[in-house]
Amino acid sequence: MAQSLEEKESQDVNKFQWFLYVIAIPTLFAIVIALVALSFLGINIFETAKEIGGKVPVISQYVKEERQPSIEEFEKDIISLEAEIKDREAKMEQLQSKIDSKDTLLKRMELEKTQLQAQIEELTAIQEENKRAFREIVKTYETMSAKSAAPIISKMDTDEAVKILTNIKPESLAAIMEKLPAEEAAKYTELLTNETNGN
Repeated sequence: MAQSLEEKESQDVNKFQWFLYVIAIPTLFAIVIALVALSFLGINIFETAKEIGGKVPVISQYVKEERQPSIEEFEKDIISLEAEIKDREAKMEQLQSKIDSKDTLLKRMELEKTQLQAQIEELTAIQEENKRAFREIVKTYETMSAKSAAPIISKMDTDEAVKILTNIKPESLAAIMEKLPAEEAAKYTELLTNETNGN
């Protein structure tokens, strides 16, 4: 019995070896040679197998066909991408234009500020010059004799005369008022009083 088991196992191994050496290895070898030969001839066996498999009813479920996009679809994609690029370029140009206009506006405002500052400085200098000149005029009237100053004051514009008389020292003012005709002295006294009360 033990011998028959060994014989049976030996026969099974011999059958498997025979199958391996006679059928399996030569078949694999033939397939490899066929694939190499077909690839040299420029035939893609896998694509052909896919096409055939796609036509066989049961196998077609397992074969996924990868559809290649057509030239028209590529062209549509290219056109849409070009349109998107142009749209973004237009937006960038708009933003650049806004930045440029703001820069121009800022430069213009800075220039105007500089000009206004220069005008203020010029007007301040003129005002200071006028104040200095007016102080000189007042000093002149203070150093003049009352007899000489009174006739000039009486012929002067009333506002100018009041302005000068307001800034003259009290002693000089009193002396000039004495030399003015009574009516004019009264007029200037009233105006000076109003000016003093107004301030």
